[in-house]
Amino acid sequence: MGAQHEYKILGPLEILRDGHPVTIGATRLRVLLAVLLNDAGAVVPVDTLVDRVWGGNPPGRARNTLQNYVLRLRRALGPDLIRTHRRGYLIDIEPSALDAHRFTALVRQGGQALEAGDPERAAVLVREGLALWRGDPLSDLPGELFADVVPALVEQRTHAYELRIDADLRRGRPAEVLPELRALTGVHPLRERFWAQRMLALYQCGRQGEALACYREVAALLADELGVDPGDELREMHRRILAAAPDLAAAPLRTRTAGNLPAETTTFIGRETQLARTHRLLELSRLVTLTGVGGVGKTRLALRAARQAAPRFGDGVWVADLATLSEPALLDRAVADALGLRDQSARPAADTVADHLRDRELLLVLDNCEHLVQDAAALSLRLLRAAPGLRILATSRERFGVPGEHVLLVPGLTLPGRYGSGPQGAAPSEALRLLADRAAASSHAHADGGACPDSAQADLACADGGPAAELCRRLDGIPLAIELAAVRLASLTIEQVLERLEDRFRLLTAPRAGTPHRYQHTLRGVIDWSHSLCTPGERLLWKRLSVFAGGCDLEAAEAVCAGGGTDAYGTNANGTEANGTDAKSAEAGGDGREYIAREDVLDLLTGLVHKSIVVVENTGGTARYRLLETIRQYGMRHLEEDPGAATALRLRHSDHYHRMTVRAATEWCGPAEVAWLLRLRTEVPNIRAALEFCRDHPGRAALGVEIAVHLTRTRFWFFGCTPGEGRHWLETLVGAQGDLPDELNVLATAMKAWIALCQGDRPAARRFAEDCRAASADSLTVAALYIEGAYDFLVHGSPGCVERLARARDGFRAAGHPGDAHMATMLWAMAAAFLATRETAWLACRAYVTEAEAYGAEWARSWAIWCTGLTEVLHGDPAAALVPLRDALGRQHAIDDSWGPVWTVETIAWAVGALGHHRRAARLLGAADRLRGITGVALTGLQPFHAVHTRTEDRARERLGAEVYAEEWNRGAATEQGVALVLTLIDEVSSHGVTDE
Repeated sequence: MGAQHEYKILGPLEILRDGHPVTIGATRLRVLLAVLLNDAGAVVPVDTLVDRVWGGNPPGRARNTLQNYVLRLRRALGPDLIRTHRRGYLIDIEPSALDAHRFTALVRQGGQALEAGDPERAAVLVREGLALWRGDPLSDLPGELFADVVPALVEQRTHAYELRIDADLRRGRPAEVLPELRALTGVHPLRERFWAQRMLALYQCGRQGEALACYREVAALLADELGVDPGDELREMHRRILAAAPDLAAAPLRTRTAGNLPAETTTFIGRETQLARTHRLLELSRLVTLTGVGGVGKTRLALRAARQAAPRFGDGVWVADLATLSEPALLDRAVADALGLRDQSARPAADTVADHLRDRELLLVLDNCEHLVQDAAALSLRLLRAAPGLRILATSRERFGVPGEHVLLVPGLTLPGRYGSGPQGAAPSEALRLLADRAAASSHAHADGGACPDSAQADLACADGGPAAELCRRLDGIPLAIELAAVRLASLTIEQVLERLEDRFRLLTAPRAGTPHRYQHTLRGVIDWSHSLCTPGERLLWKRLSVFAGGCDLEAAEAVCAGGGTDAYGTNANGTEANGTDAKSAEAGGDGREYIAREDVLDLLTGLVHKSIVVVENTGGTARYRLLETIRQYGMRHLEEDPGAATALRLRHSDHYHRMTVRAATEWCGPAEVAWLLRLRTEVPNIRAALEFCRDHPGRAALGVEIAVHLTRTRFWFFGCTPGEGRHWLETLVGAQGDLPDELNVLATAMKAWIALCQGDRPAARRFAEDCRAASADSLTVAALYIEGAYDFLVHGSPGCVERLARARDGFRAAGHPGDAHMATMLWAMAAAFLATRETAWLACRAYVTEAEAYGAEWARSWAIWCTGLTEVLHGDPAAALVPLRDALGRQHAIDDSWGPVWTVETIAWAVGALGHHRRAARLLGAADRLRGITGVALTGLQPFHAVHTRTEDRARERLGAEVYAEEWNRGAATEQGVALVLTLIDEVSSHGVTDE
């Protein structure tokens, strides 16, 4: 599931991601966001935004700066949140994600409930809406920028107070609202409605004289302040009080039914986002089902949500726990018992329940329904049709699948990031908080000599970057697994628990005496129960899906999991011929008869999704299917019961990802280029698994080398900023299991040399280049010629490389390798810019741009635009270079390219330095160094780049002095939002022109 955002403007501006604050510090950024949120879902014209953000005093390049602000907001909140329209921008959020929208909806529903004669529900709804207010709206932003927005919101709040007080009066609670009304008439002395309500409350409390005195007070106030008489509502209320109208009498108090909600016995941790979504779904739907993997906390979430929703239901909240019910025929009776019905007649229990609920306003929680899904669904439909005031909140590992059902998938608890939880001061993740709480609850064991005395364990659990964070991540944030791990902390350290997690199903066990086997409090028991609820075909697919690391798409699932338990040659793992049987007859056991028809994979996947075994995620418009690691390990245990079948499946897996990389290398330089690069990035865990298997399995090294070579040809390692990993696999696989075919050996060696060159690792590049030449000694291959040209360019800075790279380009074209030819074109144009004459440089640059445009490849186009800026810096006008360089950076950022910005920011620093803006150049060099540090590239090993870099740095140091230069450089290097900084500095330089700081 994606991150859940909440936006709050009913008070200081606040943004939450999965319940944790998102920091947006710059005031103008916050103003822009607030303006977009106030008109969420509608296009806000650029002129309106400029006027709001700068208050009628915009800078010279306000539109460009506004674009920069939008980019920074997208970076902070997500790339798809703010959409660009030809007239302006709009923020695209769910209505329920904004507190102002929720407030309006709740007040509207409250008004409808009051009109329908249900003041109890009306009061609850409006109170819930008013509780969203945290102070004056947008109180942390300049008030003059929102002079029309804030009063409108405040007026809505005042109206809500009037509505809620009306509801409370009709509920028979005049004494409760009198103190509030006294305060409201003091704050709003000219608002006649509050005075009328105050008069009515006094009268209903038997204080008729005070009610009449209240009328005289407001009449005098209106005459003194405005010179007017009381309005119709006040005069009518005065007349009816004088006449003692019977309908003014207070309504009788309605007694509430408590229900049977059990008390909480442990601390409830986190889940703010899921609680809010559950409440909103209960407003929209009469049947809400919480689904999720076993142990994820569905029951606990349902009970907490029911407790918070209880005030809405005059007849209470009732819980029917179906966990121990094994006979479907007794379901109706179990629900009747939970409702406290003692009907001993011969009539069906379902009829008794339906009659009991018919005129009641009640929330029924059906807990643990997965083994009774069909019967629970049928009963729910019957009861909902019979009782219009009934709402049902169910928990089940499988959805009911009935009309009107709203399903909420309960995820694991929020997890710490691998490098810390976020901004300084941010709250620890939910998983860490649960671990700390439960570890502290076991502290009595520590006092008796346990592994972690006193509060040290809890402190460790709150360290986001430490072993406790790794423990939570490896347990997928599943509360049951975390609680069981916390129990083990009485006798083990967190490091020891981590070491034993490979056998997590034995480690995480805390059986409770007297409970049925399937409900023992063990991780294995919970997942065994889920496994038993699956069909044979679903169990077989579960087992096979465990071969995927990090999930898969439907194409991969069909390619790898369909068919029999055969190896690549069509035989079973035990050597017999494949024997196809229907998926419905598939049973575990490794007897060679397991079979899944390709056309059945989707239906079986859907079944596993509905049973909360498989998580489905939308990635770039494509559904991906993922097993949580704990679920995956369970499937892997079953798979490895037959080692031959497991090996056969891994053969299929590596073959599939080999085919994928072959296609990527063929199609990458074309319209599908970015799509391929993003798809490969998503598949990194599977690609690594395939490469590891090829490294270790006899006879598969060549296939692994081909995968690594194809990934390098697509420039995938660079796009993901992980060239070191690409080099690792090439070095590991080449020669791992004997000699490779000559052509593949030359290609692999050339790719190793290319990566080493780009890393600036001169010794390794020299060694690999020599190996490449030796491997093609009989006749210099095109790949070897390309490497020699690249070596002469990047290591020696030799002008002769331009001609060699041009020849390599022609050779790749003749061989029918357009992608490789295009990379040669790119390097040729780059070398010409650094080392050739102005005429040659522009000739090569134009050829490169024309070629990139013809291919329609967005990544290649961004590099061609960068090359235009580079050529302009070195052979033209540095000021003119900023336009293509800005364009290139924006394109690279838009496609999430991690490699391109490293060099674009560096080149922009050169251009800015050439224009005399040395402070900004120093800052940009620092930002470029930060980006380059992620890649591990040594700039000193790239001679032409290093020469221009040194010239820019030396000039800035000379003009600024070493101290100021270091200060500016450090500012740039400390900037996390490097792209946003660069765009801002470009705008500043463009508005100031040439200078000499």
